[in-house]
Amino acid sequence: MAERSAGQRSTISVLSGVKCEASGDGVSLKATDLKTSINCLADGVEVLSEGSAIFPVKNIGEFFKKAPGETFTIEVEKGKATVISGSSVYSFSTYPVSEFPKLPSSDKAEPFFKAICMDLRRLLEEGTFSGSPGEEFPQYLSAGLVQTDEERVKVVSTDGRRLSLSQGVVSVDGEPDQVLLPLAGLRELQRSLSTVEGNEEVRVLKDDAQVYFRTGTIEFSVRRVESRFPPYEKVLSTDRTSWLTIDREIFIEALERVEVVVRDFSRMVVFTLSPGGTLKMQAKAPEVGEAFEEIPGDCDGEPLKIAFNVRYLLEGLKALHGTVAHLSFNGPNGQMTLSRPREDSFMYVLMPITLPEEETSEETA
Repeated sequence: MAERSAGQRSTISVLSGVKCEASGDGVSLKATDLKTSINCLADGVEVLSEGSAIFPVKNIGEFFKKAPGETFTIEVEKGKATVISGSSVYSFSTYPVSEFPKLPSSDKAEPFFKAICMDLRRLLEEGTFSGSPGEEFPQYLSAGLVQTDEERVKVVSTDGRRLSLSQGVVSVDGEPDQVLLPLAGLRELQRSLSTVEGNEEVRVLKDDAQVYFRTGTIEFSVRRVESRFPPYEKVLSTDRTSWLTIDREIFIEALERVEVVVRDFSRMVVFTLSPGGTLKMQAKAPEVGEAFEEIPGDCDGEPLKIAFNVRYLLEGLKALHGTVAHLSFNGPNGQMTLSRPREDSFMYVLMPITLPEEETSEETA
């Protein structure tokens, strides 16, 4: 867990290491890339003597994964770490402890909210996938908004073409507030929380520079983004002309088959919805072929022919927690909203692709 938070691509050598501190309370592991930091307690460790060292995480971590035994002895002396596992003995150079930066601490941070770990994981999984994976400008495109009101927290992200929002009831501390955090940091947080028991409480605190996520054994901090998230509420339209309720897994499997044909071309899949009928999907790519799928679903409202980026649609369906997906449409050029049936705890807003002229002419013929 600490290994992933180390700055392995950093030009500052010591950031590619994990600081190990052994004391009477156990062993703590610390790592940072200056954007995120983690301080966690190691399980199943016996301290033979107190001290600290900074291990080169890439080399020593890979050795741990490939070592012949499950029990290790680590000795540190004169800038060398010796790792003994069975009959295997390896030594690695360590970094000077004095060069490791001081990690951010939540000791003076103010409470933000508290959430059960499994609920926070859902909020992050459903709310952060729409943002850009790289460092984009404006900065909010590669960041996630974490926003509280009196009793709920919302997690929102967008890349300008789509928007995802997940919300849930939590214990809100203090006044309603919002922070903007880098998506890369939030995704590392998700991985760290995956090691925590689902029913454990996560305390979230904040100061002017950082947001801290604390459990019984982990403190994970993420540096705040100095930018302003746009007023996303404006795109959450309630206008609807057509509806579709469908089995999520069947829908995903059909879309994945369609994607095989178009993933290296336009990635466009065309939907045809008929009230009381099935969902028909078509896709084609020059020099590759064509795809046609017809799957059962509960269609209602006006007949509709509309096209979407199949990858974007799949990402939304895979992020959604639940067995049934509800899609609502606002005409062939309006937004689609993906949600759980009769719930507002998750919304994924996706704009359609403009249909080619030959597709629209077929429709009117």
